[in-house]
Amino acid sequence: MNYFSSNFKLGILGGGQLGKMLLYTTRKFDVYTSVLDPSDEAPCKIACNEFHQGDLMDFETVYNFGKNVDVLTFEIEHVNVDALQKLEDEGVHVYPSAKTLQTIQNKGIQKLFYQKNNIPTAPFSIYMSLEELLHSVENDVISIPFVWKSTQFGYDGTGVKVVRSLADLERLPNVECMCEQLIDFKNELAVIVVRSVSGEVKTYPVVEMEFHPEANQVEYVICPARVSEDILAKAQKVALQVSEALQHTGILAVEMFQTQDDEILVNEVAPRPHNSGHYSIEASYTDQFEQHIRAILNLPLGKTESKVAGIMVNLVGAEGYTGDVVYENIEKIMQLEGVTPHIYGKQQTRPFRKMGHVTIVNEDVTEARKVAAEVKQIINVISK
Repeated sequence: MNYFSSNFKLGILGGGQLGKMLLYTTRKFDVYTSVLDPSDEAPCKIACNEFHQGDLMDFETVYNFGKNVDVLTFEIEHVNVDALQKLEDEGVHVYPSAKTLQTIQNKGIQKLFYQKNNIPTAPFSIYMSLEELLHSVENDVISIPFVWKSTQFGYDGTGVKVVRSLADLERLPNVECMCEQLIDFKNELAVIVVRSVSGEVKTYPVVEMEFHPEANQVEYVICPARVSEDILAKAQKVALQVSEALQHTGILAVEMFQTQDDEILVNEVAPRPHNSGHYSIEASYTDQFEQHIRAILNLPLGKTESKVAGIMVNLVGAEGYTGDVVYENIEKIMQLEGVTPHIYGKQQTRPFRKMGHVTIVNEDVTEARKVAAEVKQIINVISK
C-alpha cells in the first residue's frame, strides 16, 4: 500500500502529547492523519490533517470515527474496546489489536495474564470493591503494607497508592482494585519492544527510571541504565517474553523492578509510545514515535541503538500553581549544552500535570545526569 502523499488515512485515538509526537513522523512522511480527542484544545489539533472532538469511551463515537480510516492506532489506553473489536471484524486494521488492549486495559486482567504466561511479577490479589479489600485486611488475609491499584482508569500515578496504615485505606475510592506485595527494589527499569505487522521485533536499550516520591510520576529516565550486563540481559529477556505472549503490534513499554536479589519482575506495560522512550527523539537512531508508525504500517523497523547517552526530565506543573502556564527560566536551560525542551501545548497548568519534557544528551551518562539535575533545579512550570 502507498502510505506517502496518498489517499491513505491513519486514525489516532487520543490527541495528547504522545499523539502530537507521533505526528512529528507522519508530517515528515506526509501520511494523512485523523485524530479523535475529547478536548477542543488537544495538543494534536494543530498538527493533524483532520481533528474530531468526541468521547473515546463512547462506542458510537469511536466506531464512526474508525470506519473512516484505513489503519487505527491509539495513544491512550482509555478507549472503547468493543468499538475497536467491531471495526476489526469489519476489516479496519487496528494496531495494537482490541485483544491486546483488552488484556492490558484492566490491571487485574493484565496481572492474571502474567501469571498464566509464567511472566515474573509481584504477588497480588484482586478485589471487586474497597469493602471486600477491608474485609480481607480485618481478617488478616492480607497484611499492611501493600500497593493498592485501581484496576481501571489509572495513569501517571493516579489510581496507585502505597498503603501503610488503615487510615490510608479509608481515603481510597470504592472501586474494583488489586493489592500487590510491596517490592523492595534496587531499580525501576523499562524496555521498549517494537513489533511490526509482519512480526519483525526489535528492542531499545534498558532504561532506568527515577520517580517523584509524592506524585508517583517518573522524574528522570536514564539511558543506558546504570546496571550490570547481567541485569541488562535479564530485563531484555523478560521484556521479549511479555511481547511474545501478547503478540502486540507497535510499541510496547515494559516497566520492571530489579529486586534486591537481582530478580526482574514486571510491574506493568503500555501498548503505545511511553514516557520511558521520550529520550529517543534526540538520543536514538530511530525514535519510538517513528518506530511505532513504521511498525503499524508494516514498514521496515529502524535502528534502536542510541547515538549518545540520553536523559529525560519530565516538566510537570509546580505545586501551588493553577492557570495559564509560564515556563520560568526556559531560556536558561537552553543555554546548557545538549539540552532540548519539548513543550506539549497545554495552555493550563495544575500541580503535577505533565506539561513537557527536556532531553539531555551527552557522550557520558554521568555528565548527562548532572546536567539533568541542573535543569530540574532551574526550570519551573508555574502560572501567570
